[in-house]
Amino acid sequence: MTAQTLFLNDELYDYLKRVSLRETPLLRQLREQTQAMEQARWQVAPEQGQFLALLVSLMGAQRLIEVGTFTGYSALCMAQALSESGRLICCDLPGDYNQIALDFWQRAGVDERIELRLAPALETLAQLEREGAAGQFDLIFIDADKANYPQYLEHALTLLRPGGLAVFDNTLWSGRVLQAEPDSADTRAIQALNSALKDDLRVDLSMLPLGDGLTLCHKR
Repeated sequence: MTAQTLFLNDELYDYLKRVSLRETPLLRQLREQTQAMEQARWQVAPEQGQFLALLVSLMGAQRLIEVGTFTGYSALCMAQALSESGRLICCDLPGDYNQIALDFWQRAGVDERIELRLAPALETLAQLEREGAAGQFDLIFIDADKANYPQYLEHALTLLRPGGLAVFDNTLWSGRVLQAEPDSADTRAIQALNSALKDDLRVDLSMLPLGDGLTLCHKR
């Protein structure tokens, strides 16, 4: 027994992956291709992708949103956990990496479950609300521009059904959340989100030390 979360050194982290990670060859290929890119830090850890897929399965989720898709690794994890009738809307900006995502989704046979909307995510989320989609989504994964995290929370709570789940990535921000007077707007926004969620009675809350920090917000 331990009263505190364990620190994972490289050896223990390798063990965790070796005994628990069920990454398919296609997911591994996508991850390795992405890791060779300049923006590789934007990709989720493989155990995070597997955890998101487990959440989708546990919830029986059918309608998902992802805010920040990059090369499509986490989207692929979640889409593979959906039933054939499930749908995932991915929000991202136009970039060379969009085609990588589309190619891998097609190769995995899940491309018909995913709709990629290329526009600023706040615009896409607002458009979904105008389309009458409020309260219709089961899970929203948010891993995009950190400065807008507080605004993404408000959209998520509008679009999620009661009992739905908003999942925020990078909420420990490599320890930068400890800075007393951060210069970065991203750091300030994550600090603001974390502080606000602590007392937000609209959600049940759990912050997990998974990857760079993963916060689960269960809409009441």
